[in-house]
Amino acid sequence: MIDTAVVSQPAGSTVRLGLKENWRQFALLMLVNAFVGGMVGVERTVVPLIGSEEFGITSTTLVVSFIVSFGVVKALANLVSGQLADTWGRKRVLVLGWLVGLPVPFMIIWAPNWGWVIAANALLGINQGLAWSMTVIMKVDLVGPKSRGLAVGLNEFAGYLAVGVTAFLTGYLASRYGLRPVPIYLGIGYAVIGAVLSVLLIRDTRDHLRLEASAHARQSAPISFREVFALTSFRDRNLFAASQAGLVNNLNDGMSWGIFPLFFASFGLGIERIGVLKAIYPATWGILQIVTGPLSDRGGRKGLIVVGMWIQAGGLFLTAATSRFEWWLVGSLLLGLGTAMVYPSLIAAVSDASHPTWRARSLSVYRFWRDLGYAIGALSAGLIADRFGLSWAITSIAALTFLSGAIVAIVMQETAKG
Repeated sequence: MIDTAVVSQPAGSTVRLGLKENWRQFALLMLVNAFVGGMVGVERTVVPLIGSEEFGITSTTLVVSFIVSFGVVKALANLVSGQLADTWGRKRVLVLGWLVGLPVPFMIIWAPNWGWVIAANALLGINQGLAWSMTVIMKVDLVGPKSRGLAVGLNEFAGYLAVGVTAFLTGYLASRYGLRPVPIYLGIGYAVIGAVLSVLLIRDTRDHLRLEASAHARQSAPISFREVFALTSFRDRNLFAASQAGLVNNLNDGMSWGIFPLFFASFGLGIERIGVLKAIYPATWGILQIVTGPLSDRGGRKGLIVVGMWIQAGGLFLTAATSRFEWWLVGSLLLGLGTAMVYPSLIAAVSDASHPTWRARSLSVYRFWRDLGYAIGALSAGLIADRFGLSWAITSIAALTFLSGAIVAIVMQETAKG
């Protein structure tokens, strides 16, 4: 089997595929991705409230503009990350992502106006697009085709558990010390430690990619990035289904990032309890991926994606229809459960449908569409909220999420290799 294959390297070392064979690097990459996720978690609770309370912004669309800048730039960074990874190497792109992310917490702490926050989130988008993409791609390189769902599940577990824990900690710190600067200090620590680990301890994984590619039939001709973009976006039915579902998944996440703190605060909920709600969703999402990732390897990707999208829709409908903390807690748990089912399954499905020689580029295109959802979700939800109210914004995104799951049910064919 390919997971136990060995190839001799010029220096006399050997390269093997598999989680057991590469557990040290895999564990380091999980730790690094926890710091990547923590950078986003710093913003989940406090930044929308900085806009409304410190800068006095009354337009919901303007408040969520920082998510629009983040989503657009992250999507574009994702789009080039695969090409850069194949050209420069995975580690170099990972380190570059951290270097771009280092100024972000300082800019938020010192921001004299909202424009600084928007600019900081553009840099954060580059950081996430490059660094998170590399942790995914490198883990998939390390384990080979047999355990992709497990690899992605563990990667996303580390990242989104860190998002949830940090969202809770920033809410707790903000309730005692104010929205700035104390809660943002966490981001400084994450950026410095993540960069140091990436420079000193992470090794490139392109030799693992070459080993896997050697077990596949050679393609008759190299495939261009334009062809990969078309295949992933609309020409291949499985890749199209995954890309649209990824976009809608992050569309509702972008909406929840910007709208939920304002929605909960409009009912008089305090910032510490808002932090709890904002933490439960990504923490549930992160923890359950330990189960849903390998489950997709054994039971298939499609069912988890379809049902997961519908569970997300149910959580959003419940949140919009109620006005009590207890029901919002249930809604957040449902949203986290549904996303945990969808997230690793989508990345694994894209990996299944892509040849190893262009898999990194296909994943980058998928992640482009997926993370463009942040911008589309935040902007559309802000416009709907300004016109019709916050609950209507949440309900509209819930309906779109249900529709996306139906598209996967109709279009996608099962991709798991068994």
